[in-house]
Amino acid sequence: MLTLTLGGGKAHPLSRAMIAALHAAISAAQHDPQVRVIVIDGPGSIFCAGHDLKEIARHRADADQGRAYLTDLFESCAALMLEITNSSRPVIAQVEGIATASGLQLVAACDLAFAADTARFCLPGITRGGFCTTPGVAVARAVSRKHLMELLLSGENRGAIWALNAGLVNEVVAPDALASRVTEVSTQLAARISPVSQAGLAATKAHLDLSIADAYALATREMIEHFMDDRLQAQDKTSRFAAG
Repeated sequence: MLTLTLGGGKAHPLSRAMIAALHAAISAAQHDPQVRVIVIDGPGSIFCAGHDLKEIARHRADADQGRAYLTDLFESCAALMLEITNSSRPVIAQVEGIATASGLQLVAACDLAFAADTARFCLPGITRGGFCTTPGVAVARAVSRKHLMELLLSGENRGAIWALNAGLVNEVVAPDALASRVTEVSTQLAARISPVSQAGLAATKAHLDLSIADAYALATREMIEHFMDDRLQAQDKTSRFAAG
């Protein structure tokens, strides 16, 4: 299990440096056979407060009023979210406090999310005269349209039970049980994940945005490769021998 702990102060903002560090670590994990599960943890009362608004404000003084910086920031953030979404290793969000704006985007991009009952979730852009457009991309793929619009149009905090009912998180536990629960799930997953299942996970993620016909075509090709895998054939022979 690889645990990536968000830093950068109590708010754990997604600064340009934070995005680069996360992207590099998750990308490297795809080529590390020792890493079978990735956990993203933002400890304390704030899981992640979104982009670093102070950093953005500093670039307003640039000759182009920050356009080049903002282009790099948001394109890099999108690339990070895609890296998480397409990861062949299960990625788990461990959420103790509030996940807001791109912090919520980060949670939604993960495959699984476990939250303390103290966790809160928010897309506050509309309350500041803006809109959480890019966070909405990941959130839209985790919750229903109505739940998405509730977050985007209210800009208000929603609690852990709301997030559970909306499908944003998988489980809600007491704060003092969160780390141990995530470790328990990660350990179980790590024991089950193999190169075959990693390929299956990647194929599943790939077919989610395809038509059903194309999805079956992709999944069928992958399933054939699963059963042709030497390790799976050896396991199958052992199982038949034991059963006989």
